[in-house]
Amino acid sequence: MRDKPVYIVSAEETYHYGQVIYEEGNSGDWVYVILSGLVEVSKNIHGKKYIIEILQSGDVFGALEYMGHIKRTTTIRSIGVTTLGLIDREFLDREYNQLSAQLRSIVEIMTRKSEKLLNRFSDFVLVPEKRAEKVLSLVFLDGESAYRAHTVDISAKGLFIVTDHLLDTGKEFPIKLQLPDTVSPLQIKCEVLWNRERNRQQPERFPGMGVKFTKISKGDYQILRDFVIIGNGS
Repeated sequence: MRDKPVYIVSAEETYHYGQVIYEEGNSGDWVYVILSGLVEVSKNIHGKKYIIEILQSGDVFGALEYMGHIKRTTTIRSIGVTTLGLIDREFLDREYNQLSAQLRSIVEIMTRKSEKLLNRFSDFVLVPEKRAEKVLSLVFLDGESAYRAHTVDISAKGLFIVTDHLLDTGKEFPIKLQLPDTVSPLQIKCEVLWNRERNRQQPERFPGMGVKFTKISKGDYQILRDFVIIGNGS
């Protein structure tokens, strides 16, 4: 598994499924590290919620507002039972203040630019990516080993692989995806966005990995897109 940095935590907080940790537009500059569980990062655009990212154990959030001295740019919500650590403010302030004034100024400018880029989403009414909720068989590789699995949720940009063999977030790997009525499987390169272990207390929540496609041929993409758009409507 990936190496995770060690933070000085001043307090721990536990949240349950659906609980909001903080909301977009509110004041606050606490920085959090996820000790266990998952959180959803979302933004409100023209009254509709758009999920930006799923964060997991070891990930940090809230740093943008801390460094930029700005209001919360997103809403953070717990997925399942999540334990968070509040990173010690004395530690943060001490480390941040050790930066030169010029470097602090650069960091603050970069965070404000990041805020502007994030807010530019609000200039568009995004069309949700069409998805197909169908069981499709696939094979994925981890090094020299091949694993058979399946998906229950797919779009033209990514899918969810149901498996107990979890890969680290950020890892790229190839899959062979078999669609109905196609002779040869589609060959796609993917990247792990998030993963979820098996939870015996919630058997309805499949273990597996949410992945995005990073490389797919034009022909395979068209076949997949047609399947999602046309096949989903049938």
